[in-house]
Amino acid sequence: MTEIVTNRNMMTSTPVSKNHSNIVVSLTGVGKQYQLFDDPRDRLKHMLLWRFGKSYGHTFWAVQNINFELRRGEMLALIGKNGSGKSTILQMIAGTLTPTEGTISCLGRIGALLELGSGFNPDYTGRENIQLNASILGISSDELRGKIDSIIEFADIGDYIDQPVKFYSSGMFVRLAFAVTTGLDADLLLIDEALAVGDVFFRQKCYQRLAELRERGVSIILVTHSMGDVEQFCERAVLLDHGEEVFQGPSPEAVKRYLLLEQQEHLVYNNLNFSQERPIQSAEFGDVHESAAFWPASEAFLDISHVTEVSNGWARCTGVALCDERGEPCRVFEQGQIASFFYEFELSHAIEVPIAGLRFQNDKAITIHGKTTLEYGSDIPTFLQEGTKIRFHNVIHMDIATGEYTFDVGLSTISYADYQQRQLLSHPDLYARLVRVCNLVGLGPFMIIFRKHGIPVQLMHHGLVNLPGSSTVFVSNTSDRREELKTID
Repeated sequence: MTEIVTNRNMMTSTPVSKNHSNIVVSLTGVGKQYQLFDDPRDRLKHMLLWRFGKSYGHTFWAVQNINFELRRGEMLALIGKNGSGKSTILQMIAGTLTPTEGTISCLGRIGALLELGSGFNPDYTGRENIQLNASILGISSDELRGKIDSIIEFADIGDYIDQPVKFYSSGMFVRLAFAVTTGLDADLLLIDEALAVGDVFFRQKCYQRLAELRERGVSIILVTHSMGDVEQFCERAVLLDHGEEVFQGPSPEAVKRYLLLEQQEHLVYNNLNFSQERPIQSAEFGDVHESAAFWPASEAFLDISHVTEVSNGWARCTGVALCDERGEPCRVFEQGQIASFFYEFELSHAIEVPIAGLRFQNDKAITIHGKTTLEYGSDIPTFLQEGTKIRFHNVIHMDIATGEYTFDVGLSTISYADYQQRQLLSHPDLYARLVRVCNLVGLGPFMIIFRKHGIPVQLMHHGLVNLPGSSTVFVSNTSDRREELKTID
């Protein structure tokens, strides 16, 4: 194995033992600068005269002061808006771009799945491109012989493997590229949006392959706009904005910060213009519902002092409680048992319509439930002033798989005018108008166990959730007459 260290414009290679370090890739103070020109003639002038101290155009930093490390078997996400520098960082790690400043240290073989077509010769067949990529990675012909059949089988493109790849569809191209990149024993994989392509069966194969590679100690850097993939597969994420690192840490927190960052560009909400129509004032709403509202005792509330809170500064969470159907503190529920979630926010900024909800994640970071007052159609107040405390109570039947879970709670807001039009707006349009205010990430945990006894059986269902439905049984005799026996709800 070799360690390739890039320092400014100098590249050196030094033999390194595979056990030398648990760090597979390290970036320290990395930046990439470009010279931009408003007039094409200035580019030529700059090329000819820069050595004489004359400069034309202006400098642009695609990324600057990037610092992170990746260990063996770890999966890291680079997230951010378009143009934030994610792909530039991958290309510098892969060696197709040279950093302007800083140091990049990589240990072992690097497999990169970047832009569609990168690393492939369009005039070569699929089989020849497998051999080309193997030679680039330093894999011998003998070693490749033991791998090429499994790569072709994974790509599953049939006889097209012996046709020039310039005739491939984009789907076939990605299938082959993913199979090659993940099938040649790289120590570090760089993947840029490749998981978003292909049918559901191919995506399932990709995710399974990535899980197997991580178990073997392969490190992965993923660039994606799928925040579900980031939370489910990546322990950590680096959030970039305009070429700068603004956050590095656990992926659930990074995702929440990304969503807050993304909404700033679309946020025309800082100066609220209250509508003249006010069907439900916050004070009136409280008077109507206060007598019926139930709130648990103080001992039912969780300690949230060390829980990560991601907020735009308009509110803070002041309490979260998890109880059974009687309002008693509870962390272990039988399948199908009712759980009560209570949470409270205090506003430091006036808002119009509050939208709040919670989300469950299992031990594999898969979101199995998420629902807000918007989906419930809850009766909610409007036009809440600074200093207001607002409480929420969710009652949920725990018809989910046995195991351990965490949960998040969050508060958003939407204008009263948009709220009145919510049934006429498409899902993307409606959720683009939500302003994320405050989220608590990784509360809990709580546990779901088998029912101690039940009818028909203790285990209520297989899989993650219990979907409503029925099962009907029929018997057909020789005369093809059907008799309905039983329907189970």
